[in-house]
Amino acid sequence: MSKAPKKRGHGDGSVEQRSPGVWRLRYRVHKKMQSETVHCPGKKEALDKLREAISKAKSGEVAEPNKVTLGELIDIWLDAGAPGQRTRKECTERTRDRYRQLFNQHIKPTLGDRPVQKLQSTEIDKLYAALKSKVSDMTGKPLASMTLRHIHVVLGAVLNYGVRKGILIANPQKRIDIVPTGESRLGIALTEDELARLLGAFKGRAMFPIVALTAAIGARRNEVLALRWSDFDAEKRELKIERAWEPSKKHGMILKRPKTTRGLRTISLHPDTVAMLVKHRQMYQRIVAGVDDGATIDLSLIRLPQDALIFPANPVAGRDLDFNRWTDPRNLTRKFGARAAKLFPGFTFHMLRHTHTTNLLDRGVPVHQVAARVGDSPEVLLRVYARLTRKKNNLMEEAMNALATNVLSP
Repeated sequence: MSKAPKKRGHGDGSVEQRSPGVWRLRYRVHKKMQSETVHCPGKKEALDKLREAISKAKSGEVAEPNKVTLGELIDIWLDAGAPGQRTRKECTERTRDRYRQLFNQHIKPTLGDRPVQKLQSTEIDKLYAALKSKVSDMTGKPLASMTLRHIHVVLGAVLNYGVRKGILIANPQKRIDIVPTGESRLGIALTEDELARLLGAFKGRAMFPIVALTAAIGARRNEVLALRWSDFDAEKRELKIERAWEPSKKHGMILKRPKTTRGLRTISLHPDTVAMLVKHRQMYQRIVAGVDDGATIDLSLIRLPQDALIFPANPVAGRDLDFNRWTDPRNLTRKFGARAAKLFPGFTFHMLRHTHTTNLLDRGVPVHQVAARVGDSPEVLLRVYARLTRKKNNLMEEAMNALATNVLSP
């Protein structure tokens, strides 16, 4: 008969070997026995960890035992605004909706009822392993690597929040074996000739000005749809980006300021883009004046409402045009994708932004200038958009050839 593994007392605690390299520590905190599993090569290292745990308990660094579950901690974090580790700022409502969806679909069903102080790194490892083979209900395909990465990041934010609030001693996620990694899908960046073909397919259609402007400035869809005529200066050939639409489950569609000051920007426009916008505005001026396209009228005398959107929704049958009624972003994306797919399968509305950014980089425009134009950080451009460039950049090769000629030539 095999003997049971020996326990060894050490002050207010003990260590017990559960399997090779795995030890259970038992010690008292606030007169209540605590149990913790650690990975150590031997008993000496396990005792060192036990002494460390007891020391923290005596110094008050150990959280008061409670019955808060992981699901409850998640809800507490979301109600607090989902603050991050570094900035600790509140997230937008839309971002919190996305976090809530991730938790409800992928974390709470498995670990939501688990007392957070008893949560082990091995349980998180098992969760991630299960998610790797999980099939999405929407796509019927395995979860994308970027989705797994997002799950890892938001779970880490919740557990770090628990540490800051004294609910946890340490974040067990930091001891997992495999950290999910993921990169955003690159999408498609059209060449200039391909972009011209795409725009040609939309000419004469109601959405053409939206598509053409987005391709010309590389702004985000919800930024473009939030533009007002007061943001457009035809004489200076400039367009200001100061807001964007944000959908939320609680308040519906709302206008918000950009997340960072980088998002607030003024974009220079090509004369052809200015002419297109002027023509688009004249169409609305004629509607307000109640005159046909062929009628002669001084349109400079026709004023649009102060907060009039550049791209308001088409009027409902039997009703007048409402300049403050927003165009449905999802409906726009769906209609655009259906037509664009006939020329370039898989090309989405957001890839107009990819295309604009990539073509600027291909033409040698400095990264910091492109970043300022599209409202992104240079780091994002270098990490994501730069991988979409199709043209070979010969500057490095030319510089190396010149250096070799000057240094190594006899």
